[in-house]
Amino acid sequence: MKVYNNPGRNQWADLVRRPVIDKESLSKTVENIVKTVQQEGDAALLRFAILFDVSAPENIAVSDGEMLQADALLSPGLKDAINSAYTNIYAFHNAQREPEKIIETAPGVRCWRKSSAIEKVGLYIPGGSAPLFSTVLMLGIPAQIAGCREIVLCTPPDRNGKIHPAILYAARITGVTKIFKTGGAQAIAAMAYGTETIPKVYKIFGPGNQYVTKAKEWVQQDGVAIDIPAGPSEVLVIADKTCNPDFVAADLLSQAEHGADSQVILLCDNLPLVERCLREVETQLENLPRKTIALKALSLSKAIVLGSLDECLEFSNEYAPEHLILASENASNLIPQIVNAGSVFLGKYSCESAGDYASGTNHTLPTNGYAMSCSGVSLDSFVKKITFQELSREGLEIIGKTVQTMARAEELAAHANAVSIRIKEKNNG
Repeated sequence: MKVYNNPGRNQWADLVRRPVIDKESLSKTVENIVKTVQQEGDAALLRFAILFDVSAPENIAVSDGEMLQADALLSPGLKDAINSAYTNIYAFHNAQREPEKIIETAPGVRCWRKSSAIEKVGLYIPGGSAPLFSTVLMLGIPAQIAGCREIVLCTPPDRNGKIHPAILYAARITGVTKIFKTGGAQAIAAMAYGTETIPKVYKIFGPGNQYVTKAKEWVQQDGVAIDIPAGPSEVLVIADKTCNPDFVAADLLSQAEHGADSQVILLCDNLPLVERCLREVETQLENLPRKTIALKALSLSKAIVLGSLDECLEFSNEYAPEHLILASENASNLIPQIVNAGSVFLGKYSCESAGDYASGTNHTLPTNGYAMSCSGVSLDSFVKKITFQELSREGLEIIGKTVQTMARAEELAAHANAVSIRIKEKNNG
C-alpha cells in the first residue's frame, strides 16, 4: 500500500479515484459479448465459456439430480453455518416489510401504496476464484420474502463444468426456481434478453467484476432494470489511537483477498499508527492462501494520514466507500458525520466479515462512489410500489376546484372537464 502523508485537498480528487481498465476497450468488449448472446443465444454462451472459462458445461441448466447431490456433498458444519446465516438475514429483511397505510389527504380522498413483487428476477453469483454462496443468501432471501414468482440464478461453473454444492444448497433453501451454468457479461446478457434455455427477466441483481458491471449498465439502456452498479469490492477503514492494529490489518486483508481489482483504503490521523498497521498487514499476508491476489489488490490501495478524524470522515464521504469500518472506541459518536457509505461497521468487534456472511445486513452494496446516490440491496429492491387512490363524490368536490384551476392554468381543458363532468352529475342528481 502506498502511504500519503497529509496530502493537500487538491489531491483528494485523485486519491478517491478507483483503479479501472481502459474504458473504451472494456465497453467494446462487453458490447460485443452482449450483442452476440442477444443474436446467438445458447451457442454464444457455450463459445464464451470455452473462451473465458476454458471449458463449457455439457448442459447449461442445472439438473434436479445435481441439486439432490449438493446436499450429500456438503458437510453438516457448513450446512449449519448456511442455515444460521439464513435465519439472521431473513430476520433483518423480513422486518423491512411495510404494512399498507391508507392516508386520507382530504375528507373523502384516500391514498395508499401497495408493494408488488417483481415477477421475474435474475441473480448473478460470481464464481471465478471463489464460490460466493453467501451472495445467494443475500439476493435469494429478499426475493423469497418479496414473493418473486420466478427467480433465475446464473453462476460460472468450475473447470469440470460443476457448480459448487454450497451455491446449489443456498439456492434451494432460498427458493431459486432455475439455475444456469454461465458467468460473466454473457450471463447478464442471457438474463436480459433470454436464450433458448435461459428465460428473460425483468430485473438483474448481483455483484461482479468490471465486465459484469458494464454489462448490467449496457442492458439497462435496453430497459432491463438492475439493482446497483456493484463492481469490484472495496473497504475504507478509519482508525484512531484506540484501534487494535492487528484487527485493522485483518480487515484490510479480508477485503484485498476478494480479487486483484479490489481496493482498500486506510485513513488515520497518526503516521506511526499507520506504519504499525501496515507492518501487521505484511505479517498476516504471509499466511494467506490467496496471498497473490491480495498483493495485487494492495498494490492498488492506499494508506492516508490526515490532520484529524474530522478530515478522515470528510475524505471518506468524498470517497463514498462500499464498506466503511470505524476502528475506534468512540465509533458511535462519529455516526452523525457519515453521509456517504454503503454499509458501516462500528467499533473493534464489528468486522466486515460479519456483514459479508451472517449479521443479517445485505452485502450487495454500491461501489465506485455510487454510495453517494444509491443504497444497498434490500427487500425494497425486489418490489415495486403501486399507488392507489379512491375518491368519494364529496372528496372530489373538495379538491375539484384545485384540480380544475391547475389544469386550466396548464391549458389542459380535458383534465378540468374530467372533474367538472362528475361534479355536475352529482348536482343534477
